[in-house]
Amino acid sequence: MTLRPAGSRIDSPWALQMRATAAAEAARLIQTLTGAIIANGGWVLSRGANDAGTINMLFEFERQNCIDIYTMLVTVGLELSQLAHLRFTELCQCTRSHYADCSGEIVSVDLEIYSHPGGSNRLSTAETT
Repeated sequence: MTLRPAGSRIDSPWALQMRATAAAEAARLIQTLTGAIIANGGWVLSRGANDAGTINMLFEFERQNCIDIYTMLVTVGLELSQLAHLRFTELCQCTRSHYADCSGEIVSVDLEIYSHPGGSNRLSTAETT
């Protein structure tokens, strides 16, 4: 298995590219999010942050765990963009409708998190698409 570089495009029906913000320090958020993904049955393929505090994380999980993963992302304090919420809602509804057919399917998430400790944690209008 070859790991894809962070920021690369993933070609899969459930390859989600998402943006979020969080009012937490980047290193702490990476640690918390990594533990939460693993605890919910997922696995982290790559993770890191740049000097500006932007976090890039590529992770995967079995499709039948989508509700747990979605709930976990919100619980750890991520404010997902509107598009990210729409994509996760679509994934969860489709999975619920076709649960027997999605056994063994993998969802890949390329997540970009803008960390704003002590400041506003809302994405600008340009970043929500």
